[in-house]
Amino acid sequence: MSRKAPCRTKHRSDHSRIRVAQEAARIIHQHGLSDFRAAKAKAAENLGLDQHGSLPSNAEVEQAIAEHNRIFREEQQVSELEEHRHTAAMLMLDLNVFRPRLVGAVLSGNITEHSSVDLHLYTDTAESVGMLLDSKGVAFYSTVRRHSMQRGRPEEFPCYRFTLEATPVNATVFPEKRQKQAPLCPISGRPMKRANLRDVESLLYPENDSSPLNGLPVLEF
Repeated sequence: MSRKAPCRTKHRSDHSRIRVAQEAARIIHQHGLSDFRAAKAKAAENLGLDQHGSLPSNAEVEQAIAEHNRIFREEQQVSELEEHRHTAAMLMLDLNVFRPRLVGAVLSGNITEHSSVDLHLYTDTAESVGMLLDSKGVAFYSTVRRHSMQRGRPEEFPCYRFTLEATPVNATVFPEKRQKQAPLCPISGRPMKRANLRDVESLLYPENDSSPLNGLPVLEF
């Protein structure tokens, strides 16, 4: 009997992790919470489980978000993803001088109802991004976002937040020298996947050899 106890304990632990991951995914979908740690803590609280026990990894929560999309909002998610990627591509075209890269959920495809378009821009004069947005009449506010370029060493970078065609946008500005170094992904711990404008166009129009965006007017803000 004693030999089976660890197996039963592990089974209970795995079952709890799955429940917490599913509840965290529901919270993220319903409330737009972007902090996975907070979502997991709230999920454990909702389920009456120990918040300091064995909680799911961020990757497990990400998988639960994808499963939630598949079960509850597959068609809606596909439509929203195309709209978000089109907004991202047109915005990247307009901000091309800053060599934009798309990151996050809109790139991976695992978006929720509350997902933003997340861009990384590169310039040594962060205020020039604000000046360009201001010249186009964009109502934005400045903040900072924390990214780790090395594990355990978070840094703060300027960020411009605004809404474009009903889609929230976060444009984080990095120095020129950081263009070849992707920040670490908070989900996988590995360097973030980043996509340039051509990559995003390929996601939108996989059968086109040339960019359908060429010759089109830039976004009206």
